[in-house]
Amino acid sequence: MASARSDATDEALMIRFQRGDRGAFASLVRKHQGSLFNFALRQLRSAGSGPAEDVVQEVFIRVVQNASDFNHEARFTTWVYTIARNLCIDLLRKQALRNHPSLDDARGDGATLGEQTADPQASVERGASTAEIRERLMKALAELPDEQREVFLLREVSSLPFKEIADITGAPENTVKSRMRYALERLQVMLRDYEEYARALR
Repeated sequence: MASARSDATDEALMIRFQRGDRGAFASLVRKHQGSLFNFALRQLRSAGSGPAEDVVQEVFIRVVQNASDFNHEARFTTWVYTIARNLCIDLLRKQALRNHPSLDDARGDGATLGEQTADPQASVERGASTAEIRERLMKALAELPDEQREVFLLREVSSLPFKEIADITGAPENTVKSRMRYALERLQVMLRDYEEYARALR
């Protein structure tokens, strides 16, 4: 069977996967696992990368299990990020019911999977040239209200358009844009010690 073309759209790859092309599924995994992981890692605010890795694995398990239900008129990214968002919400609810490590303990000495798989062009990381700034950014993101943080991550980490973020979150597009604006304003305040980087968030 012919391998999936690298320039095929996500939706075309899903059609091929539905027809039995495993290479198409592998292409979807390679294309999206990094950004899904980065979204889940920052959304969960947990110590270590394990929970985020579990979310990504479960997302693709559900893609396989529900492939036949995928609507070709829908966007693949809307579908998978809705799954990822719901999984993160479930995990956060479970974490709220038990004690978990402080955010101050969230980072280890070694590079995380998120740092290894992060898109070097992702605007949320652009300009964060030192470990100190990256750590401060992670803490600043963790301190955002949940609704603002998820919109910021979907927009800046996953590069999704506002309309698609509105579909994923179930909020009106204008509300999504407002949440993004408030998130940027909060981050600029929290990162005021790093004025050059904060200005890049405008």
